[in-house]
Amino acid sequence: MSGSLVLEDGTAVRGAFFGARRKVFGELVFNTNMTGYTEALTDPSYRGQILMMTYPLIGNYGVDPATMESGTIQPTGFVVKEACTMPSHPKSSFGLSEFLGQHKTPAIEGVDTRALTIKIRSTGTMKAALVPASADIDAVTKEVRKRPHPETRNLVAEVSCREVERYPGAGKRTIVIVDCGVKRNIIREAQRYADVARVPYDTTADEILALKPDGVILSNGPGDPAHPDLLGTSVKTARELVGRVPILGICLGHQLLALAFGGKTFKLKFGHRGGNQPVKDLRTGRVHITSQNHGFAVDADSLPASEFEVTHVNLNDGTVEGMAHRRLPVFAVQYHPEAHPGPWDNEYIFRDFVAEMKGA
Repeated sequence: MSGSLVLEDGTAVRGAFFGARRKVFGELVFNTNMTGYTEALTDPSYRGQILMMTYPLIGNYGVDPATMESGTIQPTGFVVKEACTMPSHPKSSFGLSEFLGQHKTPAIEGVDTRALTIKIRSTGTMKAALVPASADIDAVTKEVRKRPHPETRNLVAEVSCREVERYPGAGKRTIVIVDCGVKRNIIREAQRYADVARVPYDTTADEILALKPDGVILSNGPGDPAHPDLLGTSVKTARELVGRVPILGICLGHQLLALAFGGKTFKLKFGHRGGNQPVKDLRTGRVHITSQNHGFAVDADSLPASEFEVTHVNLNDGTVEGMAHRRLPVFAVQYHPEAHPGPWDNEYIFRDFVAEMKGA
């Protein structure tokens, strides 16, 4: 069955549907990873988006459910140049198309993903739709333009857990993870050092402190960090926890911490999504290759200089990739130290956080 990817600027490209066959809407974004499509598809930070992979062949090693970063596929749709129909890997349980079909997620192949990536890099991310080929393109374009942007929704509420969940770990200490859309590998990394309590995004500071945490992680997640529903919950909680417990912010959590201290965030033209983003540690001069997935960034000039220092910057565009409080055990990174997918260069972030919990 053929279908079309329709962008809000009127661009329409034809391809072949696979996975589920239905009309969906979202923000079209691209990911530059060569592998890790299962992890990307199940990353809650992609909620409300149509995910496009720049690597031309996707699905060649099938799908291993053990590599899923959440319990379901998070993007509304998937776009690839070519989908492999005969995957080969000893841990593969089923193919990509079957995986998408199980989660009722439509996908399209046979489109020039690199040309579309160049368009997004030039014009910025756009709202888009995946539709059957029989659809009226003009009518779909008008519908795409009229639909509210996904980030106007409280996407964090859609992906956060609903109640406290506990994960046994190394014991002796407890880490509370505020779930704004946490990836499973953040939980696994935290378990290496402590028992973990995962709490909903709108949990209050007093409720978190009642769990007697040795440290708190503000997780990754989707959408606009300055959404009113987040300002009144996660940001407020972060502000009230400062000085009472060590805090680590990851991705969206990094942005929430900046907002908690009066900083500002802004939307990037096309975001950082992939496993090849170069980040420089300004304290050591070392450059790390990082895994990233975010569409917003912290405004460096908005951070209170008396309290925060910028510790990391992106070498591609100079945006803030890390910050640390000058006196308190509070720091954050914009990238993903837990990888999955991507390089493991930044696993040390978790060790540094544990050192902060120990008072080192």
